[in-house]
Amino acid sequence: MGDGIWINILVSIGFLAAMGVILSLLLVLAEKKILDYGECEIDINNGKKKLAVTGGSSLLSSLSDNGIFIPSACGGRGTCAYCKVGVAAGGGMVGPIERPSLTEEEMERGVRLSCQVKVRGDVAISIPDEIFSVRRFRATVVHKRPLTHDILELRLALIEPREIEFTAGQYVQLESKEYRGRESVNRAYSMSSLPSDSGHIELIIRRVPEGICTTWVFDVLKEGEEVALSGPYGDFRLSGTGAPALFIAGGSGMAPIWSMLRDMRERGDGRTAWYVFGALTREDLFFVDELKKLEGELAAFTFIPALSNEPGGAEWEGERGLVTDVVKRRIPDLAGFEAYLCGSPGMIDACVKMLTGAGVPAENIFFDKFA
Repeated sequence: MGDGIWINILVSIGFLAAMGVILSLLLVLAEKKILDYGECEIDINNGKKKLAVTGGSSLLSSLSDNGIFIPSACGGRGTCAYCKVGVAAGGGMVGPIERPSLTEEEMERGVRLSCQVKVRGDVAISIPDEIFSVRRFRATVVHKRPLTHDILELRLALIEPREIEFTAGQYVQLESKEYRGRESVNRAYSMSSLPSDSGHIELIIRRVPEGICTTWVFDVLKEGEEVALSGPYGDFRLSGTGAPALFIAGGSGMAPIWSMLRDMRERGDGRTAWYVFGALTREDLFFVDELKKLEGELAAFTFIPALSNEPGGAEWEGERGLVTDVVKRRIPDLAGFEAYLCGSPGMIDACVKMLTGAGVPAENIFFDKFA
């Protein structure tokens, strides 16, 4: 074909693409400006709380605007699946974006992604009662302390409210600010601070290449700057059974475990506890001296750092290999143990497979699987 034909084809394709964008914008405009849904009511937990909202926005944002913060780590794009709520009435059809995140059983029970449910009329929903205790906080950055080449500790002093009540293992959602054309997003980070230090929050954050929030934290956010966050969220916490505990973490997954272990020390919890921390090389280790010191302060605690990619000739006398292999070598009998995991989804999946294979019941394995 001649050049003229190719040019006509490209022009036609460009025209169709442009028309698609224009139609999408017109649909959004129609939703927000032309269609008037008026005032709608959100009934929460059979009348425990009722909200009068202007229709047209997502259920997630409508609740947030009224001080009810549902967990969400993807900015409302329907990819994290944290924002699940029960919708008894008024939710409309399950859309293609949320369907992959819902099981058939969940859909039968009316579970929905609140970021994908549009409030176009009265809605009746159910949420866990603990969500009512979630608050939005203003805080000041006290310090950004490098822990490794790609992990830092962020310490925040609370401004309003001035204190937070949480259980070791829970997380908050940090709100980034717009920068360099990047939108503001919410991202979930486990708290590494002690619950007794109620006026501060500490987070251990790992840089994600091109990550909107982590790039903002590492490259834009300054000490002394004010930030916003919400919390506490999550059910990840140490049980009260007193059973032997096995902690497994990697990278910034250190955060909730660091909080739990120091909280155990403060409370005088003397249960048997093992902590296997996985890293690639010695450069990726941190808090090693502090954790070794903790071995002498907790009655039955053992800390095992393990390196999976340390060069063979390096002067490293500790454990090598994947954390799953290290656990099998060092703790061959896991009968009666409870396991607490924090790390990448892949690491957690591998650990769950290893633990269940070793006889640890699935109900005794606890984690928050941040994707």
